[in-house]
Amino acid sequence: MLETGTIAPDFTLPDQNGKMHALTEYRGKKVILYFYPRDNTPGCTKQACGFGELYPQFQEKGAVVLGVSKDSVASHKKFEEKYGLPFTLLSDTKLEAIMAYDVWKEKKNYGKVSMGVVRTTYLINEDGIILKAMEKVRTAENPQDMLDALSQEAL
Repeated sequence: MLETGTIAPDFTLPDQNGKMHALTEYRGKKVILYFYPRDNTPGCTKQACGFGELYPQFQEKGAVVLGVSKDSVASHKKFEEKYGLPFTLLSDTKLEAIMAYDVWKEKKNYGKVSMGVVRTTYLINEDGIILKAMEKVRTAENPQDMLDALSQEAL
């Protein structure tokens, strides 16, 4: 996981519509950048829907939400449409941002060891500096936790 106070690594990735996005395009706005393992799994769906429900409040605070996984653009499009997600999902099939943000780790699931994305969320300020980094987040609480972190930054 990257340290708070460091510059967030830039990346350029396609969204669920195939449009390219670079992190530097969001300078001047706060960014909630969350990495998740896979579209349409129970935990990832709960987390994405939570961000979707709170999205108007993130916008009120001048923040954008970007979800990143190694799923394809087509998978993201289906995920977005199925749940009506109002924010951008980025496809990182080559693991470029996933590796740059140090979220590709060894995981154990039912005794089986494999490599995968460890659910991690970053709050990045208007200048591209990481203000908060949360690893192994709880899917149901993560969206509210990040909204609370944004509110604390505004104080």
